[in-house]
Amino acid sequence: MDTQQTRQGILFALGAYFIWGIAPAYFKTIQQVAPDEIMTHRVIWSFFFMLILLSISRSWPNVRATLRHPRKVLLLAVTAVTIGGNWLLFIWAVNNHHMLESSLGYFINPLVNVLMGMLFLGERFRRLQWLAVALAACGVFIQLWRFGSVPWISLGLALSFSCYGLIRKKLAVDAQTGMLLETSWLLIPSAIYLFCIADSPTSHLANNTLSLNLLLIAAGIVTTIPLLLFTAACARLRLSTVGFFQYLGPTLMFLLAVMFYGETLSRDKAVTFAFIWGALALFIFDALLAMRRNAAQKTA
Repeated sequence: MDTQQTRQGILFALGAYFIWGIAPAYFKTIQQVAPDEIMTHRVIWSFFFMLILLSISRSWPNVRATLRHPRKVLLLAVTAVTIGGNWLLFIWAVNNHHMLESSLGYFINPLVNVLMGMLFLGERFRRLQWLAVALAACGVFIQLWRFGSVPWISLGLALSFSCYGLIRKKLAVDAQTGMLLETSWLLIPSAIYLFCIADSPTSHLANNTLSLNLLLIAAGIVTTIPLLLFTAACARLRLSTVGFFQYLGPTLMFLLAVMFYGETLSRDKAVTFAFIWGALALFIFDALLAMRRNAAQKTA
């Protein structure tokens, strides 16, 4: 049973990060739609998909339990704004030919998570973790000093997603309930913007083609399905194991950007990527050493 669960967990993790990795291809297919409009569709249709999924899984008791804690509900408003900003920045970056910088942001994300853990959760760095974070910082500083540019998109994506993960970790709300309440907070502003404020050729759904409207509705699927796969993987695997799959997403983004969408790996990006990849290699090596030491202590 353990072997079967592990196998299922690996398949779920691969599915989640594969979808996240190729998600830019989906957003490219609707790049004629403004990023802010795509964002509103993502919120609206994710909300309705979560209603259906919670009904199918009979998880409404979890929602009711969370609603009894006003502090959690209010903090989910904060996470809603945080993840909403992350989604909007990501959509804008992909559809404005900054997919490489987006992938760099999600390569940086694990290292920022380590920093967040040290600053806010009282976690302690091991020596190789310090070295990994220092290498990543060097890559950013060299880009600033040598090339006069800062990877704002990458840093914005990494910091917003890390802040989101930190707050959600402290809240201890399950993924489905959290997603429903977050999209609930964003639903009314999104609907008002889309139906009352936005005025573009694609903002009036009745004037769109059926294929475009179906693609816009699919924004909810692109958002919710990988989240559910990720949740299922976490239930079957150790979080440290799931963590090793997180590099699949930005790797696929990187390959899409270079091989299919013609983005150029300029010198400043190449230098930063080299430092980040070196930092991640150290980070993974340190994690493997820690896992081996823990296993040795358990068997001793």
